[in-house]
Amino acid sequence: MRLELHNRLGILYIPTVVLGQLGISCDMALSGKDAIGMVKMRHACREDYNLILVDWKMPEIDGLETTRQIRAIVGHDTPIIILTAYSWDDIEDEARDAGVDTFVAKPFFAGTVMDEFREAFQKKNATLVRNMVDQSGRRVLLAEDVAVNAEIMMMVLGMREMQVDHAENGRVAVEMFAGHEPGYYDAILMDMRMPEMDGLEATRAIRAMDRKDAKEIPIIALTANAFDEDVQRSMQAGLNAHLFQARGAGNAL
Repeated sequence: MRLELHNRLGILYIPTVVLGQLGISCDMALSGKDAIGMVKMRHACREDYNLILVDWKMPEIDGLETTRQIRAIVGHDTPIIILTAYSWDDIEDEARDAGVDTFVAKPFFAGTVMDEFREAFQKKNATLVRNMVDQSGRRVLLAEDVAVNAEIMMMVLGMREMQVDHAENGRVAVEMFAGHEPGYYDAILMDMRMPEMDGLEATRAIRAMDRKDAKEIPIIALTANAFDEDVQRSMQAGLNAHLFQARGAGNAL
């Protein structure tokens, strides 16, 4: 998951390190103006941020105006959280009108941000989930070694009332698939870069099993590699489709 941090230079390093320890990839902007430019660039590439953290007190353009301009670019799908060391009671209504989803008090704790992100994400997706084709009860095997990515994907699938089993690497995914009766899983989401056994090797191992569902089950690659040769290698290994994501990101779903 990519997070964009807007902050003053003196304290920018702290949240970056804290989130980095969780395996979260961060892009940093030193001002609201810089952040708006970065958002425009990623939006043009159809790679919007999963979450945007905005410091309230910034020079030139404060956090509320930065949020307004970002909302004009990306709409209301991306959660935006204001970071502040001050009471936000006096600005809460204005902030909500600007497009802020919630607030997090400083000092910065990664767990607090993740809790607020989950809540904002669930609220934003509630209507979408209600309108989706019923997928409740379907079983998915998720092979993903980055815990934060796995948690986000499991949350998204869980909101669709799908049952998810998580394997922390390719070897475990192969063992879990083999350990259940044929037809138990409806699909597999396979990260391509994992320790012990990567996604390609795990896919080949599953496709080689002497059972009908091993040949037919949809296996979808979660990958940051969009090069044609990578896609070709994946298809040859037996993968059915690709979901492209930023490095260390959970934006595939």
